[in-house]
Amino acid sequence: MDYLLSEYLPVLVFIGMAAALAIILVLAAAVLAVRNPDPEKVSAYECGFNAFDDARMKFDVRFYLVSILFIIFDLEIAFLFPWALNLSSLSDVAFWSMMVFLAVLTIGFAYEWRKGALEWA
Repeated sequence: MDYLLSEYLPVLVFIGMAAALAIILVLAAAVLAVRNPDPEKVSAYECGFNAFDDARMKFDVRFYLVSILFIIFDLEIAFLFPWALNLSSLSDVAFWSMMVFLAVLTIGFAYEWRKGALEWA
């Protein structure tokens, strides 16, 4: 029994500290939270419409388009970082594969730009 206690004691201490910290943070948020928020802070900011309106209301499809474009170009960067970090140890095929990938994304970006997909107004 002493063997198990000595092996698992650090794990139990860690779980206890994590639970205590979680409880403290939740209670601190409940005590310190602002009860009357500023109207400017709760106004429509990035989405362009009030968050607490009817769920079936119509809104512009450009919100979806902008989010999809963000995801596409964010993934481009996610693929580019590991490739750039290992560039010195990569083969010529890996280099040119990334160049083709970047060319396709650049052509897509230019197409979107020409079609006006990036214009908000």
